Amino acid sequence: MITVTEATATAGALKRLSDQGVSIWLDDLSRGRIESGNLAELVATKHVVGVTTNPSIFQAAIGSGAGYEEQLSDLATRGVTVDEAVRMMTTADVRAAADVLRPVFDATGGRDGRVSIEVDPRLAHQTAATIAEAKQLAWLVDRPNVMIKIPATKAGLPAITEVIGLGISVNVTLIFSLERYREVMDAYLAGLEKAAEKGLDLSTIHSVASFFVSRVDSEIDKRLTVLGTDQALALKGKAALANARLAYQAYEEVFAGERFNSLGGARANKQRPLWASTGVKDPSYKDTLYVDDLVAPGTVNTMPEATLNATADHGEITGDTVTGGYAQARADLAAVQALGISYDEVVRQLEDEGVAKFEAAWQELLDAVTKSLNSKGVDAE
Repeated sequence: MITVTEATATAGALKRLSDQGVSIWLDDLSRGRIESGNLAELVATKHVVGVTTNPSIFQAAIGSGAGYEEQLSDLATRGVTVDEAVRMMTTADVRAAADVLRPVFDATGGRDGRVSIEVDPRLAHQTAATIAEAKQLAWLVDRPNVMIKIPATKAGLPAITEVIGLGISVNVTLIFSLERYREVMDAYLAGLEKAAEKGLDLSTIHSVASFFVSRVDSEIDKRLTVLGTDQALALKGKAALANARLAYQAYEEVFAGERFNSLGGARANKQRPLWASTGVKDPSYKDTLYVDDLVAPGTVNTMPEATLNATADHGEITGDTVTGGYAQARADLAAVQALGISYDEVVRQLEDEGVAKFEAAWQELLDAVTKSLNSKGVDAE
């Protein structure tokens, strides 16, 4: 068990980050993490105030089988389908995590203490099915601090509006482009307007917009490396930060605008930017790059545990590293485009790949659970 003294020493950078107005969420969840008390310990010692999950995270956790044997046996005995089995296991974990985070939720008035669970990624291009799944997940988890993750695909946008309009809090995921991000904010505001028309209490509706970071550098850096010129190589590691900083500028504009302010009297909440995919992919970059250099008030940074620990150990949190950099951010993206690398092509590719990766991870999870159910003598349909 970590002592209070050790916690204070290791969490200094995390406290500074939190003091700058950045909510620290953990991008991971497993039954072992909950039952061992590890999640509660991270909340107590490392300023973790939320949890995000995705199909890849559940595939890693449940695919191993560790901690899920008894529930799998019960599900097999009941003869449930593999889809139902997966949802029973994932919602159980999210429900338990939500209970761990409930004191944070209460203390922050619902701003933090959130746990996110994603709609079936196979529904990413189906609006009506996404809405139905979101409603079902909110009912299954049955905790006020759950957030339903909906991908920012074209089909996802109207689903976001409808689900927010029902009073369900939403984490919008897989955002890569500035244009799509503005569409996401528009969808959120439209949802708030629907909720207001129904007389719902807007203060209870929260949302974050998960803007993916490291994957942008991974793809653009790869193209810069192929070009190989000094000018191209000098731009490596700059596009993702530039993209995120301009997203924050868009956030400031939209939520200082008349449309949102007209809802302010109903105590509407801003849809906070959430920096996702913050673990560095290039080992030559500092491992806290997408934390240290994306500090801005009113944001969320969801971190894999390795990034959380690295930030606690040697993060360089010196204040706001976003709002003063808009001109340079525009210049960096313009320089990349000037070399013939299409921003629109890159972000479209990343969105398609993001959906495909989550679908593949979900299928791997279904296959693993099918095998487990069948091993117990039950055919999983």
